[in-house]
Amino acid sequence: MLGLDNAGKTTIVKKIMGEDVNSVSPTLGFIIKTIDYEGYKLNIWDVGGQKTLRSYWRNYFEKTDALIWVVDATDRLRVEDCRTELHGLLQEERLSGASLLVFANKTDVNGCMDETEIQEVCARYLSRMSKVIR
Repeated sequence: MLGLDNAGKTTIVKKIMGEDVNSVSPTLGFIIKTIDYEGYKLNIWDVGGQKTLRSYWRNYFEKTDALIWVVDATDRLRVEDCRTELHGLLQEERLSGASLLVFANKTDVNGCMDETEIQEVCARYLSRMSKVIR
């Protein structure tokens, strides 16, 4: 799970795991959580999104089946940064076979970007996009 800092990646993971989301702090490095579901083991890697950590993202791509790109729907000021980072990830050879899910987060906040705007953030680099999940 990747995205810019403050996109809400850790909060999403904590919600999935049924953990308290009232004590979330910036992720420095990464956190791994494992879910067992119907005989499958899913390892979720929550990787810090601070600008100083982004160059290390490539260290976590080995055996990646899916990438969840989290977009902060309230962060209009960093849309270009979000677009640029996603584009860089999509150029990575080790992610070429991975599925991509764009997760629009914080869509419950007034004034956030709508689905069309989120698609525009990501669509420039995607050959096909069917739906943004909110």
